[in-house]
Amino acid sequence: MEVLRVQTIAHQSKEATIPSMFLRSETEQPGTTTVQGVKLEVPIIDFSNEDKAKLQHEIVEASKEWGMFQIVNHDIPNDVIKKLQSVGKEFFELPQEEKEVIAKPVGSDSMEGYGTKLQKEVNGKKGWVDHLFHIIWPTSSINYRFWPNKPASYREVNEEYGKCLRVVADKLFRTMSIGLGLEEHELKEAAGGDNLIHMLKINYYPPCPCPDLVLGVPPHTDMSFLTLLVPNDVQGLQASRHGQWYDVKYVPNALVIHVGDQMEIVSNGKYKAVLHRTTVNKDETRMSWPVFIEPPPEQEVGPHPKLVNVENPPKFKTKKYKDYAYCKLNKIPQ
Repeated sequence: MEVLRVQTIAHQSKEATIPSMFLRSETEQPGTTTVQGVKLEVPIIDFSNEDKAKLQHEIVEASKEWGMFQIVNHDIPNDVIKKLQSVGKEFFELPQEEKEVIAKPVGSDSMEGYGTKLQKEVNGKKGWVDHLFHIIWPTSSINYRFWPNKPASYREVNEEYGKCLRVVADKLFRTMSIGLGLEEHELKEAAGGDNLIHMLKINYYPPCPCPDLVLGVPPHTDMSFLTLLVPNDVQGLQASRHGQWYDVKYVPNALVIHVGDQMEIVSNGKYKAVLHRTTVNKDETRMSWPVFIEPPPEQEVGPHPKLVNVENPPKFKTKKYKDYAYCKLNKIPQ
């Protein structure tokens, strides 16, 4: 059975005629719900700051107050990021039948593969996005069946990026662990230690004739502990702040960091998962490369034992990550 991809629909769409399944209700349309003329300047943090106390304070405060921040001088070379973007773009520009070779199998419980629909959407509405998911770390969890063979350099480029990214992620875990009053290794251990899954997603948002009426991805928080995201330079990321939606200012060469649900849970609510969504562009293709740092499926995640007591009881249930993910994707209360 052929699946209709958003990229195909975008090619077929005449000016201002797109299928109704993409059209959002008035309360969701970005044209009417975005605060216009203001770019949300989420904290920008110099990751190379040698004043460790200052760096830690900035990351902890951003995680508590915003649930997101952008880091610059993060030691991932610009050419590594440019190559990541280049091979991802090349994959999505392949003929459709070549992309379908690594499509997510119908009925699969795994996220991995090329696809369109991700989660149960309220009222059956769809996001204006195609995507590719695959695990890039640890090697024991990688399934190369879902890695593109074209372009030929895809694997090498993604392995190089993954190696650089793990250094950044480990530093974030250590810093955020100390910020909770834990030893620097305890937060990562609670998350799954060396078995933490690094799941890459490439989002491809083709041009859309009615960008004010659709969303790329609807409002959500990430299921992960942390999300480290590389965008291209087309505006599209929005965050909710005090109940209003704002465009997040694009910062060249920055990594966007999202605090995810598991981090909020393990910190017992001290760190906040950020509510965000994505918009699309009338003339340009937007792409992004988030890496979701997740616990292994069987890992139990709950408030860290050192962070709960009589005065500060647990605010969240402890459950296996696979059960949390199932409930989240199927809109079942946790």
